[in-house]
Amino acid sequence: MTAKQLIREAGARSSVLRSVLFILCAIVSLTPVATPGLALGLGAALGLSIGNPYPRASARWSKLLLQGCVVGLGFGMPLGAVLRAGAAGFGYTVAGIAVAVAAGLALGRRLGVGREPSILITAGTSICGGSAIAAVGSAIGARPESMSVALATVFVLNAVALYLFPPIGGLLGLTEEEFALWAALAIHDTSSVVGAAAAYGPVALQQATILKLARALWIVPLTLAAAWYSGRGAAGRSRARVRVPWFIFCFILAAVVRSVVPAGVEPFLDGMVRGARIGLVLTLFLIGAGLTRATLRAVGARPLAQGIILWVVMAVSTVLAVAW
Repeated sequence: MTAKQLIREAGARSSVLRSVLFILCAIVSLTPVATPGLALGLGAALGLSIGNPYPRASARWSKLLLQGCVVGLGFGMPLGAVLRAGAAGFGYTVAGIAVAVAAGLALGRRLGVGREPSILITAGTSICGGSAIAAVGSAIGARPESMSVALATVFVLNAVALYLFPPIGGLLGLTEEEFALWAALAIHDTSSVVGAAAAYGPVALQQATILKLARALWIVPLTLAAAWYSGRGAAGRSRARVRVPWFIFCFILAAVVRSVVPAGVEPFLDGMVRGARIGLVLTLFLIGAGLTRATLRAVGARPLAQGIILWVVMAVSTVLAVAW
């Protein structure tokens, strides 16, 4: 057997091994022993060590699973509860977004971060992580490298938040309602919000999901504002492409269904909610598997500093507002 054939055979065996490990870890994520933190950690360990054998499929399915599971959670929340929670957190949401946008842009200028990465990191922090970065990046015509830096920065901080927020909330003695509001305001991405809230308690999960989805709707005005701020929208050279998060409306429809179905159907809906919670754990595994050494290398010192400082400012200011 020639050297090339030996190398080819070794590569094939390595590929099979990575696939087997990936599938086994995914199966573990579906078992009762798996927690959101464990699933994310398994995925990250896989991605950082031997690599994700299915990077494109993981990215696609993690997004679809997250949206489907969020809708599934809606079947456990009557519409009245959704509206009350959304109304209660509206003022906090508006204030939080305003502070995050102002502080993020100011920090970007102060630290000498490029205009595009600064806008994108600010968008990801103030609204909903990767979704906001993708929408705003499209609107301002951001370069791929700027998108990569912003996505990598927010991705790393999301992973850290999933582990830090529940124990900090416990140390501060936050109720589940207070923790839900804090997580929904201070954690970037929907997946990490629901993961942290699920680890804190069932009430926190319900409330945080509602509040986070209400915050995500601000993608639309933020995208239009970013296009104007970048000088593209107002001048007519390029129109902002606004991606409306339609799954949020499906979540509301699910809450309507929960409100009107007869009592005999409720156990079936409860089963859908349990399935959604299991699916969220698998989603976090897939997201964790997207964390690779290349992702970490894409994060520059200054953009990372902007992201960390802005994240800390938002986390501290919102927990103070919520608890006191």
